[in-house]
Amino acid sequence: MRLHDRVFLLLGGTGGIGKSLVEPLVLAGAKVIVASRHPEKLAHRQGVALVPLDLAAADLDQQLLRLSEAYPDIDGVIHCAGQNRFAGLAAMSVSELDAQIAVNLRSAMLVARHFAPRFERAGYGALVFVGSTFGSIGFPGYTAYCATKFGLRGFTEALRRELADTPVQVVYVAPRATATDMNPEAVNELNRALGNSVDTPDSVASQILAAMKNDDRRRFLGWPEKLFVVINGVLPRIVDKAMLKQLPVIRRFLKPGVTS
Repeated sequence: MRLHDRVFLLLGGTGGIGKSLVEPLVLAGAKVIVASRHPEKLAHRQGVALVPLDLAAADLDQQLLRLSEAYPDIDGVIHCAGQNRFAGLAAMSVSELDAQIAVNLRSAMLVARHFAPRFERAGYGALVFVGSTFGSIGFPGYTAYCATKFGLRGFTEALRRELADTPVQVVYVAPRATATDMNPEAVNELNRALGNSVDTPDSVASQILAAMKNDDRRRFLGWPEKLFVVINGVLPRIVDKAMLKQLPVIRRFLKPGVTS
């Protein structure tokens, strides 16, 4: 995938992995349109446009229409926005469940629904989705997050096959644990207690760009996480047993709460 002279709509570009994508995209010669509920969080710089967009909004489809009318040259979308909460399912409020479904899965579907036909008519275009290792391995304390990321992985796979005879590229990249502000200190402590490797947003961003340049259809990041993905798909009972051994440690960091 060529990056030079491309116009990418970047969703989730004001923090974490998304923010780390902005600079290398610009340096590669792309124009970046960062869409966020809080675009003011990103400093203005040449080659970057900041626009408001609420991925959880009921009228997201209409917001996307207005955005693409304002920026008709968009020929690529990178969706790396996401929400999560580390908690037992019983501690999750209905609004928290709805927010994760809306941002992590529904918004990706609406973005693809809006842009894929436009890219197909134009004769080129790319849809890049950032998922998670937890889109392939269910993990205690992340039931809702895993559900949305499993959904995202399945959606991108089906979409890629649906568009296989078109010029539209569909790329799925699944990072492992990443050090972003989305993780509370309890999650950082849990990762240390379990000995989990944690990547920096910059290193993940570089892997996403590498997947794009290499025209990868999907890329899973981290070792041994990539191995666990394969094992979980073939012999899930092995992972079940490993998780059961970790469960007492995981439970120490899960916070009780009330549903609403």
